[in-house]
Amino acid sequence: MRPRVPWMTSADNQILEFLDETDILATPHVISANIDYSQQYVNERVRILVRNDLLEQTEGALYRITGRGRAYLNGELGVEDLPPKHEE
Repeated sequence: MRPRVPWMTSADNQILEFLDETDILATPHVISANIDYSQQYVNERVRILVRNDLLEQTEGALYRITGRGRAYLNGELGVEDLPPKHEE
């Protein structure tokens, strides 16, 4: 079972699930079109997920899920493993 991480939103879970299920590199526009959140909100959330090592940004504005992101989805990480990382 996945932990309830205080800084994460339901959109974060949907972003991670979409990228895990499709196993593609995707822009925030493609992600938002598939999870029914605005592109602006997805842009904000993917940056936070990258800072917290759950997503990685590749060339340009393409994102993919990381091994850590998959571990979170599989319930292999606890809340203590996911403290919020602030902008540097």
